[in-house]
Amino acid sequence: MTKPLILGLTGSIGMGKSTVAQMFVDLGIPMFDADAEVRRLQGPGGALLPDIEAAFPGSTGPDGVDRDALGTLVFNNPEKLAVLEGIVHPAVAKVRAEFMEAHRDAPMVLFDIPLLFEKGGFTAVDHIVVVSAPAETQRERVLARPDMTVEKFEKILGLQVPDAEKRERADTVIDTGQSLEATRAEVEALVARLSAN
Repeated sequence: MTKPLILGLTGSIGMGKSTVAQMFVDLGIPMFDADAEVRRLQGPGGALLPDIEAAFPGSTGPDGVDRDALGTLVFNNPEKLAVLEGIVHPAVAKVRAEFMEAHRDAPMVLFDIPLLFEKGGFTAVDHIVVVSAPAETQRERVLARPDMTVEKFEKILGLQVPDAEKRERADTVIDTGQSLEATRAEVEALVARLSAN
């Protein structure tokens, strides 16, 4: 029995990853969204709240994790960040294993992993898909977000593997600097090509 082909989807902030992920879902590809799972596990009643509160007192409440409070505690503190990751990553890995079991008969699945290269997740996928757009397009998209500043954007970019390096390491690059229809056509062509193999 062959396991599903695992596509790893990634891209820097503002590159249109969520839009492209939905295009795969629209084609019937089951998707595991790592960020969505973290939000669920840390949201109201989330399974990780007791452990996070024990490690970081005052960082959770009725609405789940207070992202600002927790972020302030771990953002510039590698030791505390490692503690948080030690709580979150095993829980996400368990949910991902359950997802793979549930979709073991699917020909293809998609892992939406924003920090695919930064956190080493690329070793767990069969085909790396990077979404990319021109730097000016990326900048316009991100700076149009509420509460985003140039300083914040540049700090985020500094933490991410540069787009050019992601493109080099990709098996496929999806261009999101073009029309949605053209991007969708690239996604459809990729799924057709990989399905034929």
